[in-house]
Amino acid sequence: METPPDPDSRVCNTSTSSAAPPAAAAPHASGSMNEIGPVSKLVTADHGPFRPLPIGSSTIASNINPYRSSSAPLPPAPSSMRINISMFASTPRVPRPCRRSGFPTPITHIGNVPSPPPIPLNIIDIKLFLGVAPIPSLTPTPSLQFLIRTFVLPATDMVISVQHVANCMMSFKRLKIPSAMDGPGIASPKELPIGLDPIMVKEYESLSKLLLEFTGICSITKAWVFPSGNGSKAMFSVNQSSLVGNKMRKSLFSAYIRKDGSNPVNFEWFPSPIEMSGVALMVPSPSGSKLLIVRNPENDSPIKFEIWGPSAIEKEFQIPQSVHGSIYNDGWFEGVSWNSDETFIAYVAEEPFLSKPTFNNLGYKSVNSSDKDCNSWKGQGDWEENWGETYVNKRRPTLFVINVQSGEVRAVEGIKKSLSAGQVLWAPANGASEQQLIFVGWSSDSGKLGMKYCYNRPCALYAVCSPFHELGGDGSDHRHSDDSKVLMLTQGISSAFAPIFRCSLDSVDSFLFSPDGKLLVFLSAKASVDSGVHCSTNSLHRIDWPSDGKPNPSSRIIDVIPVVMSPGDGCFPGLYCSSFLRDPWLSDGCTIILSSIWGSAQVILSVDVLSGNVSRITPHDSGSSWNLLSLDEDNIIAVRSSPVEIPRIKNGLLQKESSTSVLWVWQNVSSPIFRCSEKVASSLSSLQFSIMKIPVRGTLENSLEGALKPFEAIFVSSKKEMNEVCDPMIVVLHGGPHSVSTSGFSKSLAFLSSIGYSLLILLLMSLTCHILHRQYSRCVCAYVLYIVRDEKFRSQPFKFDLQSCLLLIHHRGSLGFGEEALQSLPGKAGSQDVADVLTAIDSAIDMKLADPSKIAVLGGSHGGFLTTHLIGQAPEKFRAAAARNPVCNLALMSGTSDIPDWCFVEAFGIEGKADFTYAPSKKHLDVLYDKSPIAHIDKVRTPTLFLIGAQDLRVPPSNGLQFARALKQRGVETKIVMFPEDVHAIDKPQSDFESFLNIGVWFKKYCK
Repeated sequence: METPPDPDSRVCNTSTSSAAPPAAAAPHASGSMNEIGPVSKLVTADHGPFRPLPIGSSTIASNINPYRSSSAPLPPAPSSMRINISMFASTPRVPRPCRRSGFPTPITHIGNVPSPPPIPLNIIDIKLFLGVAPIPSLTPTPSLQFLIRTFVLPATDMVISVQHVANCMMSFKRLKIPSAMDGPGIASPKELPIGLDPIMVKEYESLSKLLLEFTGICSITKAWVFPSGNGSKAMFSVNQSSLVGNKMRKSLFSAYIRKDGSNPVNFEWFPSPIEMSGVALMVPSPSGSKLLIVRNPENDSPIKFEIWGPSAIEKEFQIPQSVHGSIYNDGWFEGVSWNSDETFIAYVAEEPFLSKPTFNNLGYKSVNSSDKDCNSWKGQGDWEENWGETYVNKRRPTLFVINVQSGEVRAVEGIKKSLSAGQVLWAPANGASEQQLIFVGWSSDSGKLGMKYCYNRPCALYAVCSPFHELGGDGSDHRHSDDSKVLMLTQGISSAFAPIFRCSLDSVDSFLFSPDGKLLVFLSAKASVDSGVHCSTNSLHRIDWPSDGKPNPSSRIIDVIPVVMSPGDGCFPGLYCSSFLRDPWLSDGCTIILSSIWGSAQVILSVDVLSGNVSRITPHDSGSSWNLLSLDEDNIIAVRSSPVEIPRIKNGLLQKESSTSVLWVWQNVSSPIFRCSEKVASSLSSLQFSIMKIPVRGTLENSLEGALKPFEAIFVSSKKEMNEVCDPMIVVLHGGPHSVSTSGFSKSLAFLSSIGYSLLILLLMSLTCHILHRQYSRCVCAYVLYIVRDEKFRSQPFKFDLQSCLLLIHHRGSLGFGEEALQSLPGKAGSQDVADVLTAIDSAIDMKLADPSKIAVLGGSHGGFLTTHLIGQAPEKFRAAAARNPVCNLALMSGTSDIPDWCFVEAFGIEGKADFTYAPSKKHLDVLYDKSPIAHIDKVRTPTLFLIGAQDLRVPPSNGLQFARALKQRGVETKIVMFPEDVHAIDKPQSDFESFLNIGVWFKKYCK
């Protein structure tokens, strides 16, 4: 933070005209000092008349130059920065006031100055604070004392040093600082040219190497554990980015978990992982003795099913696309379920494509004609709706069952064409083999809107008979006519998904279902469906499954965990979970283990499905996030990470203290999966994080109790003590808006927090100056800066590094804080969320955590909506901005997005759900526009980087491009990077890499 000048100091301030021509090259160090030379080249000012500096005044006099008169022109000044010369002196006697052409200058009164008057260099990006140190190559005399000021300046490829007139300390180059350092207030910025900015080439080179170090860190997507001998066998599905192949490289790590009395946890890892190239899905059988591998086709090739045994492949089937299309592996519709005796597999696949019309030179061609006729071509046929973002080539998921022995595939019959099916599993039956399938169905009777990230689409649980049940001894089908009837099981609730069954207490090892005491447990997003928001607080429910195994549509739905409206301090905030493990049950038969969001962290919970009791079983004190992987009997295998710690496998051991109390002990697991380079480890070890509570401001308009409570932000910063020097701060805003950036590890954000801002602490040296060509017996100590390239100087102890600090803000409306806080945002998007972000930033500044002159903002989707809002509503606050597929114009988006209903709900509130229409009125469009960032476009001055996915259906490219072009038109420095093959997430490995590399370079350029 800049030290304010002493009230009694006399300050002489000279500022640069932004239109001044470039400076001439500086003279060599050995050149004569009988000319204004080096001093004058650093002096820049308005060319108005001078006024004498009032003695005793604490006012900062502007436009005063001690080295010129109204008749003496100045040499050309650098156009890229503002410079003020600093002079420090004792109280020497000046023989006679120095006058030129009868005009008094400030030097006239120097004998009356009681203390050394600091005249600071007024360069943006300089931090000034007091410090005392010896001056090299200078011995003070009793008659001349020196006050030393320590300047901290940015040091990139151009090192900042000084020139001593009496001693050629080092060669120097012409003063040159990139004009970007002048910040957003300087006029006439232009869009960067295509390709790399020449000034920033070295930044691209160095930061790309740093980003590569982070990109190689792996992640675990799934894990399975099965009993084996005296221990357990564990398998981990691991993803790693392949930049060369531009895809995620999948591999399978295996370990044997040895259990003995001395060491209850000992993971013995197999020597090397197995690469799973081309694998769409990998699903172990209930016993763990078989493994299903699914390979989706390329073009018109068949789908491949492989059944692997302990040592070799046992079965291999190829299913033509005339039977069905690709298997769903999207994590939402996706569902693959083995039956208990491992003879059948139910799964979700794309229904066969309808044949398209064929034409030839005679016109329409008969459907029965050969498709290989080179004189014919395929037409397009009727347009068919899809579920939006990431589902472009998929129209309708439906259910199929394959016979593991014969490879025969049958479609599940009876499901309406207007119903999309997913998340299938086998229901327990009172017989030798299961016959009923349970699945989730989404109706499209009113049309299809975007499904990805949207839990507000109505859905229900259904039951249907397996197409292979009741086979006779001769293989004939003995089904009755009503066997294909589909039954809705959750008629009394608007949303039901992620079904699981409770298995019996005496058959855990075989995964058979007990005929008595069975429960069907499922999640519900009814709060989202009923209000229209895309995601909100979920609830947990159960149905008592009939003992005869026959589903009953009138079964009572029992609430296990209701929607939490306004949680107390430190209390359970509600359920934020969208799926379960394959087998989440503890051995007591009534407790499930799941992951959920709790404030800013993801935690692991235990839930008693009979009583509804919820317990947080991961530690409260660390603030880290936990991801549940699998259960090993009554032990938990999970991953813990934080913004400053790469993921690490943890093993949770259940230790019962009494019949009503349990204790979980967490132990570290050494693994070959999570590795990082020394550079990454060193960078992360220098960082720390905390979770901040931010009090809400301006809550009179909001009567919801939950909306009056503090929200949270994650602050990531350096551990270094930097006195008054603060790191540049990047404000990170999540999308949604009903989402959250948890305190888990993110490779991209860890990279941004590790970006170094090299600084030099300089002791500015004394000069014997010749003022106005006249030498005085008593010297005034002036300080002249030059930019030099000298790597040797970099290694001096005066150099240190800063790192970016991050502020991940969870404004009201984010997940993890109760339903009232979340529902306070719809209708106030662009105002309440913007106010919360500014409040959080101001809190960080007030706590001396951030430098108000070096703040950047980053966000994607709704985070981009906030980013572009902020640089318009608070243009003076941000030095740089980066927006990934930002929402900039709700009026435009309402007619182009796959979720136009989202625009209405966030702009109009809960009423927007009923008001939504594909033909908005002028009144609708006016409100949508007024609540958009583009309404503030004329106030934007911040250099902004746009990263656009050309295949984005959620926020089509037209939204970001319209805003970016408008900024260019208004002279705001703008850069656009378009990714032709990417969708909303911009998550292809090469695109993700280039995206965050550009963000890092952009922020480093403007936030030095």
